[in-house]
Amino acid sequence: MIKLTLTDIQQARERIHDTIYMTPCAHSEVLSNMLGCELYLKLENRQITGSFKERGAANKLLQLDTEQRAAGIIAASAGNHAQGVAHVAAKQNIPVNIVMPETTPLAKIQNTQELGASIILHGGSYDEAFDKAKQLQKQHGYTFIHAFDDQDIIAGQGTIGLELLEQVPEMDMLVIPIGGGGLIAGTALAIKEIRADVDIIGVESERMPAMKSSVEAGHVHPLRFANTIADGISVARVGELTLPLVNEYVSDIVTVSEEEIAHAIMTLLEREKTLAEGAGAVGFAALRYDKINNIKGKKVVVLISGGNIDMTMLSRILEHGLECDGRLARLKVVVPDKPGNIAELAGLIAEHHTNIMSISQNRHVSEVELGETVVDLLLEAKGWQHVDAISESIRKRGYLVKQ
Repeated sequence: MIKLTLTDIQQARERIHDTIYMTPCAHSEVLSNMLGCELYLKLENRQITGSFKERGAANKLLQLDTEQRAAGIIAASAGNHAQGVAHVAAKQNIPVNIVMPETTPLAKIQNTQELGASIILHGGSYDEAFDKAKQLQKQHGYTFIHAFDDQDIIAGQGTIGLELLEQVPEMDMLVIPIGGGGLIAGTALAIKEIRADVDIIGVESERMPAMKSSVEAGHVHPLRFANTIADGISVARVGELTLPLVNEYVSDIVTVSEEEIAHAIMTLLEREKTLAEGAGAVGFAALRYDKINNIKGKKVVVLISGGNIDMTMLSRILEHGLECDGRLARLKVVVPDKPGNIAELAGLIAEHHTNIMSISQNRHVSEVELGETVVDLLLEAKGWQHVDAISESIRKRGYLVKQ
């Protein structure tokens, strides 16, 4: 096994320079004040296909020989690697086949098809799609383009580290999502070989902490697949090449919950006008929910690794987040079943300058007496203090309120 070096990453940067964007690394005054550190966002969601994956794909494909190009390539991906590979392959006129899990968001499937790839949907996880892709590789003689466990892929992702050393040369800490480990392995190597004092922190979904469990076990330790909104990093088995690099260069690995990821997506969108997918938001989630120690006053970079989120999922996340914040409130109010009572109830709510998003009544429920009805309300409120004030006004009128 040839060990990846800083020189490999520097050569990768030269090789892919004209193929990918040097994405911005923006200082966020709003989020810095929120967290008590100097926070910078490395916006790989602004990459051509919406994630960092294009870097590794470009470095790998640009080194294929004529015979490999003619035979075509195949990859397994939950979406972002697929789009990166397909985009570079199209520019190089290389036939490309992608095996994606059947659970892949529709947006990622459509985007990959539009880039010219042939799509095969198989299995319920990345690992099942991977097995199918390897089978097809043997049958047809394709070149397999691994999503993370390949030195050329790792070197390509590591070009982010070289950019960061120029964009935030005095950074104290870098927070990076972890799936199979290609991104953090390459980026950490590039930075630590030049600035050994920078802390590199990896973040995983607590439902799929494959790298954390492998580091603790001392070897690649596969997990059972579990669904997570951070689908881009839901990898059950990390790389044989990436694990040693993580052991050598990464300071710590932390995990975040589904709720924390969802709130991070919402906060980035609302406060920073940045759209991150679940995997892209885990780094900020770890900072936002105090999973990482000793950040106060430091220059911290968080990598927003991608922004390819399914719109249906985004809609659910935003609605859930608004409900948790009390900006969407569901109330059940028991009122006498008489003409005018629902109108009076709506009037009470209007006095608090609150919009009623939906209203319905149900006489046929077991918790009300004959002659009563339950009114279900969805309100557009201004937070829980506002909701409590509305509820108190309704109670003073003599109605029973259930939240």
